[in-house]
Amino acid sequence: MTDPTTHGDSAITRSNQRGYEKENTFAGVLSFMRRQYTKDLSDAHVVVSGVPLDLATTYRSGARLGPAAIRAASVQMNEMLHPWGYGPCDRLSVIDYGDCWLDPHNPLTVFSSIHAHAQKILASGAQMLTLGGDHYITYPLLKAHAEQHGAPLSIIHFDAHCDTWADDEPLSLNHGSMFYKAIKDGLIDPQRSVQIGIRTWNEDFMGVQVLGADWVHEHGVAATVQKVRSIVGDHPTYLTFDIDCLDPAYAPGTGTPVAGGLSSAQALAILRKLVGLRWVGMDVVEVAPAYDHSDITALAAAQIAAEMLCLLAEQHASNH
Repeated sequence: MTDPTTHGDSAITRSNQRGYEKENTFAGVLSFMRRQYTKDLSDAHVVVSGVPLDLATTYRSGARLGPAAIRAASVQMNEMLHPWGYGPCDRLSVIDYGDCWLDPHNPLTVFSSIHAHAQKILASGAQMLTLGGDHYITYPLLKAHAEQHGAPLSIIHFDAHCDTWADDEPLSLNHGSMFYKAIKDGLIDPQRSVQIGIRTWNEDFMGVQVLGADWVHEHGVAATVQKVRSIVGDHPTYLTFDIDCLDPAYAPGTGTPVAGGLSSAQALAILRKLVGLRWVGMDVVEVAPAYDHSDITALAAAQIAAEMLCLLAEQHASNH
């Protein structure tokens, strides 16, 4: 008979940051992929953390509950993943650092809180996989990553919205203008950056190459990947995935849904073919559970985050 005292709650009991422990998918402490909750950065290759912010939304709020929903949806990923044939945590030491603490009653402290949170993690030598939260969080994250890896960075940005709408208010919280600010700040090289799945208009995309959802539908996954690789090259690259890149049929649980988006299958196929790029950091944002149905948005986000870990696992293997 299996000893029941040796299984379960590995998020708080595991002593090894690699590998997998037996868990009931329907019970236990809900860290991301059952990784250990810890603030000990000494042995971490990748640090998963949440940034529960939705003060910058322009339509439906609720993304502050996104990190918790993504963690809960990741319970079935405590294993080998298709089509990789391995679990990323067999190759990487991955921890769940918990959530960045924010003071929602003092919005002007948000940027510095997220920036300091990222600085501390990156100073340890670990890479970050961040769970949002609305998309504004990528702005302070980019600043910390550019400080660590050198500015400007390339970004690969999956989204329905370009988020480069003009905003000359440096202290404003707006999830539609943070890449405008980041480009103005010199954090992003627009000529070596690409946005995928866009289906809202802007008079000025600030030099970023846009592969709209219609372009992806017409040209397919292989052409999209080829284009992305030709634009980014071997430049240090930050990957950000707004879940509303997916059509609302696949991701209804988000603040600003737009019809005509990518399918889950298209997005996953593109991600899986981006092995070998020079990744510096990654995030998945804009899951708003209150508008979700049967957790399909959270499930898509958890799968995307797991695929990101696989990309980092491949990078780690090639560097060692």
